[in-house]
Amino acid sequence: MQSHKTLTAISISILLTWLGLFNWASAEVDCTTVTTLVSSCSSFIEHGFPDPMPGSPCCEGVNSLNVIADTTENKQSVCSCVMSLISTYNTNATAIATLPGFCGVALGFVIDPNTDCSKYFLSIPL
Repeated sequence: MQSHKTLTAISISILLTWLGLFNWASAEVDCTTVTTLVSSCSSFIEHGFPDPMPGSPCCEGVNSLNVIADTTENKQSVCSCVMSLISTYNTNATAIATLPGFCGVALGFVIDPNTDCSKYFLSIPL
C-alpha cells in the first residue's frame, strides 16, 4: 500500500512539475523540465539498477519527454537538454542513453555525446 502511495505521489509531482514548467505557447522546452522528468530515473542512472520498466515512474518520465517533443523545435530542445545531462553526468552517459530502449520509447534522436541537436532535425531537400 505504501509503494502505491509513493508511486502516486511521484506521478502527481512529475505531472505538476511538467505542467508548471512547460509553457504550451513556448517554442522550446525548458531544460529544468527535462531534468525533472529524467530525475525519476536517478537510481538507474547513478547505480545501474533497477532496470527501468514500462509503467515505472522512470519510464513515465521518459514517455513524458516524448510527449513534449511534439514539434521540431521542442524535439531539438529536449535533445539539447539531454545532451547537457550527458555532459554533466558523463560517467553515467551510457545509462542515460539506454533509457528510451528500456522504456520502449523512440525520442527521435540518438542519445550520444556527438549528437548535434541543432542539425539533427533539419529537413533534407529532395
